[in-house]
Amino acid sequence: MAVPGVVSDPPPPRGSLLRELFTIERPPPQTSAVRRLRMLVLLTAAATVLVDLVNLEYAPEGGFGLAVRTIWALLRAVGFLVLMRTIRYGRVISRPFGLILAATTVFAVGRLVVPRSGGLVPPWQVSAGFAVLFLMCAAVIWLLFRSKAIAAHLTRVSRFRQVPVWVLTARVAGLSLSALLLVPCLVAIGTLFDEPRAPYPVAVPVVVGWFFASLGLGFVVPWVMIFVILGQRWARWILGLVAVAVLALGPVVCWWLLGIDGLLRDGVPIVIASLVTLYGLWASRHQPRGEPVVR
Repeated sequence: MAVPGVVSDPPPPRGSLLRELFTIERPPPQTSAVRRLRMLVLLTAAATVLVDLVNLEYAPEGGFGLAVRTIWALLRAVGFLVLMRTIRYGRVISRPFGLILAATTVFAVGRLVVPRSGGLVPPWQVSAGFAVLFLMCAAVIWLLFRSKAIAAHLTRVSRFRQVPVWVLTARVAGLSLSALLLVPCLVAIGTLFDEPRAPYPVAVPVVVGWFFASLGLGFVVPWVMIFVILGQRWARWILGLVAVAVLALGPVVCWWLLGIDGLLRDGVPIVIASLVTLYGLWASRHQPRGEPVVR
């Protein structure tokens, strides 16, 4: 209904919306700084794979848990390739995505290379590879957040909705919770066939519940995120409660079923992602709504 004395923008023609939906988005021109960053991200993906394979070769112990964590670490290389594409297209989401990916990669690989038994220091080949990977991830984070040339490039948002950057940060961190819970759950499933830390009548239902809860989060959280992007308060509360529950229960279950090793290798990344989710929601509390793009 029109309000007297107030001039509202006319809705865009239906034809222009259809053209926008089916228009192939072109990436903005690349500067030398953007090309260097993308090359660094590519080398970081390769370093992630190399360090994992070297560690797999020199690891004094094998087993199902090491295999699961190695596969998960290798999948992070795919995440770096996705980060390359978001940087190429100048996406604002590149910053929170790169921060969470690099930070959790350093910690996950760092805990993976430390032997579970014997000496505390891994072979020098593994240590050298991890040191290089750490420096690469630190350089990626520094360039994403401190380089003015990169900041000038990462300005592109959704073609349909302007979303505050901290909402995007909470979205990326929240979507990672399911995977971060599922990996230690698979490791815990492997312990059921060996020597579980808890009695079978207790461990089996806990692990089964953990497995289905992880899958449930992977299905529910993306739908909740849609309403978070739309600025619905109830969706933000649901996401916040999910992050608090994961923060409180995830590390405890990792410690109970996998020991201190599982707490450090899997619990700390869960804590990092949960805290980033909560901080993203808190930082965007005054600007929670994604506004439609006006053309």
